[in-house]
Amino acid sequence: MIGRSLERMFDISRVAHTRPNMRWRVALLVAIACFLTIQACEPGEMQNGCKIFGTACTCGYGCKTEFIYRTRRACLNALWERSSNVCSRLPCSRGICTQTAQDPGFACKCEGTGFYGQRCEKACPTVAVHGLVFPHECIVI
Repeated sequence: MIGRSLERMFDISRVAHTRPNMRWRVALLVAIACFLTIQACEPGEMQNGCKIFGTACTCGYGCKTEFIYRTRRACLNALWERSSNVCSRLPCSRGICTQTAQDPGFACKCEGTGFYGQRCEKACPTVAVHGLVFPHECIVI
């Protein structure tokens, strides 16, 4: 059954049409390759857990680095924190915070503040130096 579905999936009949035993060898190699691709961490690094996937928690068995939450409740709490107003924590030193769906859940707008950087934490240069390229947030029109 598995051999037939792999055969249809990869059309290995053309590869091994002259040797019937070769067909099973190719199917076995494909199955091993698929298994190794799916299991990308050491067996000791596997665990049951949950992860945030988009806007929901997905639980299953996998790498500790992927399924970082031990319980569905811990995952849901992290998801709720992510969807709560992350800007209320004032992550942008001197800029304007806007929430985003991507990690870390916010983006800082620094234009017109005299600062630049991921969190508007770097002061714009005050003296024009020949050949120095200013960040676009520092250009005053």
